Amino acid sequence: MKPGKILLSGVSTQRYGKNCNFSSGSARPGMRKSAKHPELFTFAANLARGMLLFRQTEKLQTYLRRSKKAGQTVGFVPTMGALHEGHLSLIQASLSANIMTVCSIFVNPTQFNDPEDLRQYPRQLTEDASLLEEAGCQVLFCPSVSEIYPEGAENANFPELDLESLDSRMEGAHRPGHFQGVVQVVHRLLKIVEPDRLYMGQKDFQQVTIIRHMIDKLSLPVMLIIGPTIREKNGLAMSSRNARLSDSARKAAPAIYQTLLQAKKQFGTIPIPEIRRQALEQLDQSPLRPEYFEIVDAHTLLPVNAPDQSSEIIACTAVWAGEVRLIDNLPIKTASNWNHLP
Repeated sequence: MKPGKILLSGVSTQRYGKNCNFSSGSARPGMRKSAKHPELFTFAANLARGMLLFRQTEKLQTYLRRSKKAGQTVGFVPTMGALHEGHLSLIQASLSANIMTVCSIFVNPTQFNDPEDLRQYPRQLTEDASLLEEAGCQVLFCPSVSEIYPEGAENANFPELDLESLDSRMEGAHRPGHFQGVVQVVHRLLKIVEPDRLYMGQKDFQQVTIIRHMIDKLSLPVMLIIGPTIREKNGLAMSSRNARLSDSARKAAPAIYQTLLQAKKQFGTIPIPEIRRQALEQLDQSPLRPEYFEIVDAHTLLPVNAPDQSSEIIACTAVWAGEVRLIDNLPIKTASNWNHLP
């Protein structure tokens, strides 16, 4: 991969590679700044010279609002970093539909109910930035915690929102407070970026359902686009956590997807409670330990017990693979307008 270029906050540039520390550099010779807005470069210069990296909300908003005034549509992909092909597929989807694509990397502390999980979450900004630049992403936003929550996370200004128990089942039951943190940070990022389209992956299906609910209830002016789960050759859903799998856990983990496929094949042939029982039994093989396997309505996330109970039904599971917790899902009954990327 050729060394790329990042324009730090739209002001200075540097080359980056494996040893990048993202320290500020000086502007390259010939890089012309606006006399009126010295912190900005034109969008054309951005495309020609590399990816813009912003750390400050105010500078990012100034740049994006200037760009939007020029009629540029903005697609937004929020991430916590440790990027993989799943994230990059969302970047590509945004690039194909928008003039500008913004990706954020922010490990949000308010959505971790386990401090050790937060501590161990992989952070690899240099590698992530290189992947994004190669993919064609135009803007990368890497804020600090204080930039996202200037008044402190506990004092963050957030509209009152009833999640209608969407956060109390499956992941919510096992990770109390997780979705409140997700909603808090996504709402904050949407207010900062003000995108036309928001891109999220189906792998985190419950999260996507809750964010769609938030967008609808708060009438936020953004279109949510759901990208399909990207899998490794053995069927394992790509996840930032996969890098922490031991050899034995990685070898066993493809059984998660195989169990979902079996559930889809069995759907309509045997009772749903029996599908669930067999799935849990199949997944309870060391080093795998299932936390839940549920077959639910894709909109309410309520359990279904008969195939005709809903027009859209999805199987969702969480499984410990050794010391790493993995989630996955598979639609097993879908309507013709199932909300995937076209």
